Amino acid sequence: MMDVKTNITDASANAVASAGATSTDPVSGPSVLAAPEFFMNKEDLDALAAAFSSLRGQVSKKPTTAAIVLGGGGGERFGCAGGKQLLELLGKPILTWSAESFDAVADVGLIVVVAPEERMDEYCREAIDGFPFVTPVVMAPAGAIRQESAFSGLSMVPDEFEFVAIHDGARPLVTPELIGHAIAAVRGSVDADGAVVGFPAIDTLKIVNGNNIIGTPDRSAFWTAQTPQVFRTKVLREAYHMALAEGFVGTDDSSLVERMGGKVLLVQGPRDNIKITVPEDRGAVEAGLALRLQGRF
Repeated sequence: MMDVKTNITDASANAVASAGATSTDPVSGPSVLAAPEFFMNKEDLDALAAAFSSLRGQVSKKPTTAAIVLGGGGGERFGCAGGKQLLELLGKPILTWSAESFDAVADVGLIVVVAPEERMDEYCREAIDGFPFVTPVVMAPAGAIRQESAFSGLSMVPDEFEFVAIHDGARPLVTPELIGHAIAAVRGSVDADGAVVGFPAIDTLKIVNGNNIIGTPDRSAFWTAQTPQVFRTKVLREAYHMALAEGFVGTDDSSLVERMGGKVLLVQGPRDNIKITVPEDRGAVEAGLALRLQGRF
């Protein structure tokens, strides 16, 4: 185990027990209309356009972050039997593209790949072993739902890591620069428990009841959440234990931290950090990867 000095924020100072907790993700209250806090300026966003120019694995002497890459989805909507994580894009599995970006972040000292238990050896052999990863990689069994998979991955993270980054393995366009910004956002704010990558909503939104439109909210108040999502490890563990004890299932990791009173910041990211969900997404992602690869040579 690596000798990593940590200074983990005490989650109990931020935790607020939720009375009468429900078993489903609650409707957001008026606080969602507050302007989001984010940590990326125009120069930061421009830098992302040049990402992947020289992607090389690296690990600092005392890394403080572990990454969990979720690859346990069944791929039903994509129409790929057995899941889409091993589907090759420009010569590499989707999962490999995602994991490589974390390998290129020096502060990431461990990558946990979550995969279907019966295919863990296959995923490791096809997506990890054949590529020059520098960061240690371990496997964890996926659960029946995303939340169970993330919790399984979290159980593989040693306490020595102060931060944990959770990422959808089906978002291969994530960059090391974006990952670094998300980690820095949490580290740089003493009272922040986590940070979520996202971007402002660009389409008109409608509130509906059945097929009837009952409202048109101001879209400036809404952002689309992506991954990675970075948290203080101790806080995220407490959020998962609380959710498990109360039977709560959230839509993402941030929702678990939010409901216990944690402060989660927003890091603005590029719109092209999309998740491959349906077959139509493949062309757009491959085009994005091709453009970035051109900058390597």
